[in-house]
Amino acid sequence: MKILSGTSNQKLSKDIAKQLKLKLVNTNIKRFADGEIYIEINENIRGNSVFVVQSTSNPANDNLMELLLVIDALKRSSAKNITAVIPYYGYARQDRKVAPRTSISAKVVANLLTNAGASRVVTVDLHAGQIQGFFDMPVDNLFTTPLFAKYIKKKLKSKKLICVSPDVGGVQRTRGLATRIKADLAIIDKRRPRAGQSKVMNIIGDVKGKTCIIVDDIIDSGGTIVNAVAALKKAGAVDVYVFITHAVLSGAAVDKIKESKIKKLIITDTIDNSKKIKNNIKIEVLSISSLMAEAIKRIANSNSVSDLFN
Repeated sequence: MKILSGTSNQKLSKDIAKQLKLKLVNTNIKRFADGEIYIEINENIRGNSVFVVQSTSNPANDNLMELLLVIDALKRSSAKNITAVIPYYGYARQDRKVAPRTSISAKVVANLLTNAGASRVVTVDLHAGQIQGFFDMPVDNLFTTPLFAKYIKKKLKSKKLICVSPDVGGVQRTRGLATRIKADLAIIDKRRPRAGQSKVMNIIGDVKGKTCIIVDDIIDSGGTIVNAVAALKKAGAVDVYVFITHAVLSGAAVDKIKESKIKKLIITDTIDNSKKIKNNIKIEVLSISSLMAEAIKRIANSNSVSDLFN
């Protein structure tokens, strides 16, 4: 078994390799002046099972292309099998046609990974579970719910808690966390007038006098979460903690969070935001390196991955 790192999140790759007591594959990844990506594997990987760690985060297209070329290089180097470990699966939000004549980009990315030569995909908190069906290969979708539950039990156990889904689509994820920490459930009914904008219409559930736990898979521009927090505070919530798996944090998102009524935003390191969130005391990062390392070890040893979440 070997671990190869792309350039999108090298710190996470190093942490995963450290957990597995392995060295990263010696690889030369560089870009020509016109932006073309060059991949060179500098050690023998013939007959090995190789796990490529690469998030398709910003710049999404560059990181995706890099992943595809790394997979192709490994395939041409006679790797036994190639597992694409994609902590953040970009284009996952485009998983269906929401308007006429639009692309289902999540399916296109699945086709690209398949055709490049990947034999398995490991990812974290897919935006929509049905994306697994876009692949004709095994897909392991890992969950951060146990990680968040452990944090809550340790840091917020003395508070009167209620888990809040930021929209109807996230109820299943929120219920999973609520069950683990034995908390009530509330739902925010929102409308989206246009892409990137949201408006809170109603709060279903009683949040008055309680500490709210918002849980979601992605925070992008931050507008939806900030509006949700404001609505919860207006409805009588004491504090609002936000737990997000993938912190895209585009545009002025970090500033919005800093100026909002969020008590604390807890994110994971599926996306490397070390420069963006430097010195921001409202944002805390939980590492998924242990979870991913254990999943990789189980896959390599042909053991159950689902047992991780039982």
